[in-house]
Amino acid sequence: MSDIDTTRRTLVAGAGFAAAATALPAIAQERPPAPQAPTTPQAAIYPRPPFPNQRQAWPGLASRMSPRPDHGETSYKGSGRLIGKRALITGGDSGIGRAAAIAYAREGADVAINYLPAEEPDAREVIQLIEAAGRKAVAIPGDLRDEAFCRRLIVDATRQLGGLDILVNNAARQQTRPDIGSISSEDFDATMKTNVYAPFWLTKAAVARMGAGSVIVFTSSEQAGDPSPDILEYAMSRAAVLNLAKGLAKQLAPKGIRVNAVTPGPFWTPLQVSGGATPEKLRSFGGSSPLGRPGQPAEIAGLYVAAVDPANSFSTGQIFGATGGGGQPG
Repeated sequence: MSDIDTTRRTLVAGAGFAAAATALPAIAQERPPAPQAPTTPQAAIYPRPPFPNQRQAWPGLASRMSPRPDHGETSYKGSGRLIGKRALITGGDSGIGRAAAIAYAREGADVAINYLPAEEPDAREVIQLIEAAGRKAVAIPGDLRDEAFCRRLIVDATRQLGGLDILVNNAARQQTRPDIGSISSEDFDATMKTNVYAPFWLTKAAVARMGAGSVIVFTSSEQAGDPSPDILEYAMSRAAVLNLAKGLAKQLAPKGIRVNAVTPGPFWTPLQVSGGATPEKLRSFGGSSPLGRPGQPAEIAGLYVAAVDPANSFSTGQIFGATGGGGQPG
């Protein structure tokens, strides 16, 4: 090969590399933008005990808590996992129910929430958040201790949503008492009506309107397997609904209706500041968990999505737990 040929090959190759290098910025500019970051609650900066002294009358408002709970208002990013679904969530105004409502709406579902009339200020915020996600929001206040209201709730939610694909039995009552002698029959009745009877009544009415592919979720608790001595009837009620979820999953499987349960550990919600914990326990609330703090509702929202996600269609009778390392009932 002549020196001339060698020089020519070198020049051509050099020109090609130069052209490619020149084109690189243009190629980089044509790349699509980076995908939106997934849901990432700010766990590293979430509050730890001790917490300020505070007390509210039952049922309490998240908007009056200090520090105010994070329900995923700014952190939860949806990915279309529940597009076209229609969900009813009890206790959807605050706490874990509110976090689930926000997540479901941002995943594409239309959402109805139930709450007590006294919780209207919190409920209004949730309705606005659902609508801001571009989904239909339905507010149905009322007391779940009334069987007739539970039946109407299912009828009204189904009518206003145009159907019912998801029922989340989440609302609960918890009041601390030092010993069994301090639990009045009225207290016991109110807790059982809210935590056990209502989920039974609601589920019974919902099943009659649900088709294959629908999902029912029960909120239970780590208390179902490791009860604290000062909330006996609450722990008892959570064990009952966990058992109901397991049995109902088997019963409804032939109909194609799935049933799952979520078992939270200590979570920072109005349940605690409105009588669910003593002032002393509230101050150190969640500090005994392995993570050293209570969970924020935003940190469990993803489990409520997973429990109803059509992609998890073989998951029924399952227990989704978030206890900060404390284990969960079997």
